[in-house]
Amino acid sequence: MASATLGARAGVRVKSRTEIPRWVWALPPVAVLGLVFLYPLALVVQQSVTPDTGGTSLQPYADVFASSAFREALGTTVWLAVGATVGCLVLGFALALVIAFVPFPGGKAVAKFIDVFLSFPSFLITLALLFVYGSVGMANGLWTDVTGAATGPFQFLATPWGVLLAEITYFTPFVMRPLLAAFSQIETAQLEVASSLGARPARIVRQVILPEALPALAAGGSLVLVMCLNEFGIVLFTGAKGVTTLPMLVYGKAILESDYPGACVVAVVNVLISVGLYGVYKVVSRRARA
Repeated sequence: MASATLGARAGVRVKSRTEIPRWVWALPPVAVLGLVFLYPLALVVQQSVTPDTGGTSLQPYADVFASSAFREALGTTVWLAVGATVGCLVLGFALALVIAFVPFPGGKAVAKFIDVFLSFPSFLITLALLFVYGSVGMANGLWTDVTGAATGPFQFLATPWGVLLAEITYFTPFVMRPLLAAFSQIETAQLEVASSLGARPARIVRQVILPEALPALAAGGSLVLVMCLNEFGIVLFTGAKGVTTLPMLVYGKAILESDYPGACVVAVVNVLISVGLYGVYKVVSRRARA
C-alpha cells in the first residue's frame, strides 16, 4: 500500500516536471499578433519620423500639424463623428422604444433584421442612398418627370450633410442593439404600476425607461463615435466635395501625393484618437454590464 502511494506521488512528480508552462502556449498567438498587427503598426510609426530627406526627425509631424489641410480634416472628422453619434442616439432610442414597447405586426422580425443589418458593409448603404437621392437617383428622376425641370432638388448627398445622413443611417442599429437588450430587462410590472398611478407615456419614458437605458446609450454612443472617426467608405462613395476626414487625408497623401511620411503622421494621430476613445468605450461598457 505504501509502495503504491509512493508510486502515485512519483507519477504526479514526473507529470508536473513534463508539464508545459502556460506562457509557452501564449507564444504562438502573440507571435501572430505581432507579425500581423504590431509589426506593420511599428513600420507606420517609423515612417512617420523618417522624412524623405533621410534620417530620423519629427519634422513630418511639424509639417502636418502646421498645414491647414490637417486642421480642417481633424475638425471635419470630429464634427461629423459627434453629429452622427448624436443623431444615432436620438434616432436609435426612438426606434428601439417603438420596437420594444409598441406592439405591431412584424416587430420581432424587425428586431432580428437589426442583427443582420450590423453585418452590412457601409458602402452598401451609401449606394442605396445614391440610388434614391443621388443626382440621377429615383427622387430627382421622379421630380424631373413630373415638373419637367432639368435637374431635381435633391443635391445634398454630395455635401457634408449627405455624409452625415449616410453615417446616421448606417450606424443607428449599433445603438439600437444594446438598447433593445437593455429594454428586454425592464419588467413590464414597473410600466404597468407607473401607468396605473396616472403617469403619462412621456413621464414613464423619462423616469422609468431612460434611467435603465443610459448605460446602453453610453456604450452604443461610444462605439459609434469610434467607428465614425475611422469611417472611410461612406465619405468616399458619397463623393462629397470638400469633405476631407482624417482617413481620407491619409488616402490622399499616400495615394495621390505620394507623401508617405505625412500619411503615416495622420494615420498615427488617427490611431491614437481611436485607441483613446476605445478605452473610454471599454470603461463605459464595463460599467454598463455592472
